[in-house]
This record gives sequence, C-alpha cells and structure tokens, in this order.
Amino acid sequence: MLKEFREFILRGNVLDLAVGVIIGAAFGGIVTSLVNDVIMPPIGLALGSVDFRDLFIVLKEGGTNAGPYATLALAKEAGAVTLNYGSFVNTVVQFLIIGFSIFLVVRAANKLHKKPAPPPPAPTKECPFCYSTVAPKATRCPHCTSELKAA
Repeated sequence: MLKEFREFILRGNVLDLAVGVIIGAAFGGIVTSLVNDVIMPPIGLALGSVDFRDLFIVLKEGGTNAGPYATLALAKEAGAVTLNYGSFVNTVVQFLIIGFSIFLVVRAANKLHKKPAPPPPAPTKECPFCYSTVAPKATRCPHCTSELKAA
C-alpha cells in the first residue's frame, strides 16, 4: 500500500496540482494586497477620506456602546450587527482581478498548445449529369455510372 501511495504522489498530475495550489495561494495574497493597499485607498479617498473596508451599515446597535461607530472594528467591539458592504466590494474586486489573471494565463497556454489547422478538403469535381461530387481522377460517376471526361 505504501508503494502505491508513493506512486500516486509522484505522478505528474498530483505534483502539478500541489504546485498550482501553492502558487495560487501566494498569488491570492498578492492580489489581496493590490486591492487593499493600491486600488481601494484612492477609491476611499474619492468617497471622502475613508478606509473602504470601514464602509458598513449598522443593523443593530451594540450592547456596550451606542453608535455611531467610526470604524468597523469599533462596531464589532461594541457588539453591533453590521452589513459590511466595503469588505464585500473589496472581495468582488479581488475576484475580478484573479479571474482576469487566470483568463490571461489560460489564453496564453491555449496559444502555446495550438492545434494544427485541419488539412484542406480533398479536391473534387462535380458530375455533370447527377451533380454529385466525385474524385478528380474518376472516369465514371459512382452514383449515376455516367462516363466522365478527363479533367
């Protein structure tokens, strides 16, 4: 059983999958940083100098402190129930960036593995009597048995 397990683990597919998962996790961290540290701060600035992750709606006030809450962390600390639409928008932007990046990688891989063009169709000629297609060297039509002129 250990020998079979070792053969399974050392297969190319399993190793490729493991490398893909590790690189994907690292890429996810890069995209998260890009969204949180590069893309969203200018959007938050345009919305009035707020941290975009701190955009939320209070659904129910907290038991320890009544609102308004300056940040999402203060609202959570007070026990308030919130609708965190800023975090949701961050996640959607991250998803779109990752999806577009994967699209570009798959597109590039498809170009590398381009299938050869199918061969052109074999030349044919038309029977002048029954209008069916026949081989160019045929002297008699296989459909109507008429004699054909040499091309």
